[in-house]
Amino acid sequence: MARKTKEDAELTRQRIITAAREVFAKRGVSHTTMEQIATHAQVTRGAVYWHFANKIELFHAMRDQAMLPFIEQMNAAVLDDQREDPLTSMEQYFCNTISTLQQSDSTRQTYEIMMAKCEYVDEFNDVLQQLLINCQIFIEKTQLLYEKAQQKGLIHPDISPSALAMDTHLFFGGLIHLWIKDNSNLGYRDQAIEHIKQHIRLRRILRPQI
Repeated sequence: MARKTKEDAELTRQRIITAAREVFAKRGVSHTTMEQIATHAQVTRGAVYWHFANKIELFHAMRDQAMLPFIEQMNAAVLDDQREDPLTSMEQYFCNTISTLQQSDSTRQTYEIMMAKCEYVDEFNDVLQQLLINCQIFIEKTQLLYEKAQQKGLIHPDISPSALAMDTHLFFGGLIHLWIKDNSNLGYRDQAIEHIKQHIRLRRILRPQI
């Protein structure tokens, strides 16, 4: 019975997270109340507050569901010392991110909320700071991949891996924003994979054709 109760509690928690995401997407984070989330999830307000102390905790839970798989993929790429081509690992990571956004409605919806439907003011200012910290961690991991690529002679020895990592972060962050907001078929979604491949291609040392 205890196991069943624990499973039921987790199912309720997931329902609340899903409901929060759907209401955030429709109304925006600042205009959403915990009561509206409870109604959408078809649970009591008490059930919502039993799992989440406030809207910020709910936002974090929603964000983590979408982002943790990407973090794990990046960690795997950084830790894979057997891979002969770190640039290919990086390219695959970015392409997989785009593919996930294309295939997963919940992931795409979460990114839309984070990028277009949340005002990072007042109590959400700390959320913004955490997002910036996560960006810095991403840059550091990308730098490690560029350092490995440089050690393998795949990029020019005089180019700074740190500068490349920042440039890649700005490129991919901008691409994601344009991808998310491209609701009028301006081509950002259709061309995203090719933009990524071109970005990585420009970093490689050109080898003479034999």
